[in-house]
Amino acid sequence: MTIREQLQAAQEAAWLNPEKIKVAEREKICGHGFVEVKAAQNRFMRFLPFIRRRFPETEDRKGVIESRLLVIPEMTAWLKENGAAVSGRILLKDDAHLPVAGSVKARGGIHEVLKIAEQLAFKAKILHPTDKYDKLDSEEFRQFYSRYTIQVGSTGNLGLSIGIMGASLGFRVIVHMSREAKEWKKELLREKGVIVLEYDGDYSHAVAEGRNNSAKDPNSFFIDDENSEDLFFGYATAGMRLKMQLYKAGVSVDRDHPLFVYLPCGVGGAPGGITYGLKQMFGDNVHCFFVEPVQDPCMLLGMSSGKYEEISVEEIGLGGQTAADGLTVGRPSAFVSKMMRPLLSGCFTVKDEHLLTWMKTMYEKEHLFLEPSACAGFQGLLQIENPDSICREYLEKNQLTEKMPDAAHIVWATGGGLVPTTEQTHLLSL
Repeated sequence: MTIREQLQAAQEAAWLNPEKIKVAEREKICGHGFVEVKAAQNRFMRFLPFIRRRFPETEDRKGVIESRLLVIPEMTAWLKENGAAVSGRILLKDDAHLPVAGSVKARGGIHEVLKIAEQLAFKAKILHPTDKYDKLDSEEFRQFYSRYTIQVGSTGNLGLSIGIMGASLGFRVIVHMSREAKEWKKELLREKGVIVLEYDGDYSHAVAEGRNNSAKDPNSFFIDDENSEDLFFGYATAGMRLKMQLYKAGVSVDRDHPLFVYLPCGVGGAPGGITYGLKQMFGDNVHCFFVEPVQDPCMLLGMSSGKYEEISVEEIGLGGQTAADGLTVGRPSAFVSKMMRPLLSGCFTVKDEHLLTWMKTMYEKEHLFLEPSACAGFQGLLQIENPDSICREYLEKNQLTEKMPDAAHIVWATGGGLVPTTEQTHLLSL
């Protein structure tokens, strides 16, 4: 069967990117470079005093929004007992519990909100780069920002990150939510003072509505999950942070110690930005794979067909219900899919039944709750050294087969930190 036929049949599929090229650390790629990642990191650093003051949960990190890099020995043992032939070290990057927004979206979404806030205050000459930014946590600044609106289209987690941070600064925030969005996410946003507009259409419809609504207001800023570079480079800062965490954990990443990273993918912004940041840090020594639900493999379809954003999963008869609500996207980001053309190693798809099994097993074995979509990365562990998988070709082509015992594997967990207990109980009962 061709890859398209596998996708149409909603089968679990694996695809290797034939256009991936060799890249060096801090190399300029697709017209962008490390300077943009560093600029985003510097912006986060300037806002540390404000974040630390406004969000007490970041106090122990002095305002840094970062997640843990975890060893998951019980889950690792269970995976190997249940078909994962993976060697090397297995770790979990717990972006599901990033402070403030409880998902990977805290990186990109919050970064773009902070950039909007900073540029508005610079232009009004009420803030300067040398100021201590805790001054933004004041009635004066909240009144100033209340004159402006931030809008976004979302299935949930991006809306949470933008809504929570935007409202904390004083912005009027409107989140346009597609039919897949969970009710508890809508209610949490409303509790924060965010306006939530609901649509019967899919993710792309919600984004289009938000974009059109924002265009009518000169004081409105639309955060475009499909095309935003500010989101992308906010996500990319994860590469710099992870490099330090790996160093502290004694995990080497070099020619003889390859790093494999498995990232859940929806429209592509978060996994794409993270991939770009990792490539800036590790070059060819890191190998990044996206994982999507079998009903919504938009990035795999777009890249494998060469049509990118010009094809949607609906065109091949997909787009049905999935437990991976955060990944329910029919069409990939135009900007990200093209940025990934020289960088991404490949894509996998996964069935809901596996996501739910891994979610329950993580909770049972490691006492850590992840959303179903946040468990997608585990599919990479089942594929990468499976002798029946096309990944065998990838390892052989890149002279990696003999290095696998010394490799490190990171499953990137992307959401679940803010899920209410009642919703957790429901999901764990499925």
